[in-house]
Amino acid sequence: MKRFILPTLALGAVLLLGTVRTADAHCEVPCGIYADQMRFEMMLEDQGTIAKAMAQITELAGKEGALERNQLVRWVNTKEAHATKTMDVIAQYFMAQRIKPSNEAYVKQLTAAHAVLQAAMKCKQTVDPKNADALKTAITKLYEAYEGKPFGGH
Repeated sequence: MKRFILPTLALGAVLLLGTVRTADAHCEVPCGIYADQMRFEMMLEDQGTIAKAMAQITELAGKEGALERNQLVRWVNTKEAHATKTMDVIAQYFMAQRIKPSNEAYVKQLTAAHAVLQAAMKCKQTVDPKNADALKTAITKLYEAYEGKPFGGH
């Protein structure tokens, strides 16, 4: 009987840890505490990081050596992480919580949010700076659709 206790506890711990979720974009509890402007600023910061990563990847791609390869991999991982963060903010914060079907601009907002998701996906797939520019444009168009006023930032 004793020989089954440790494996059972280990299995229980794995199952428990495997079901724990983190709330990346927002807590998803109806707390009423939202920071829409901050989310747009975060996405634009992520877009800037993606653009820089693309430039660094392109610069390092033809170089030999362990350090260059290490840096190349790190920039690819950075680009992927920031594109994923942007996608998470759109899905978990805006689409799940903030863009409401009852809003008269719903279709416009939803279309703009989808454009951000697609642009971020293209940034993951490529190193073409045009895709990073398209992501920035998509974020600003979402801002305009969401806020109902022209984008005046970055």
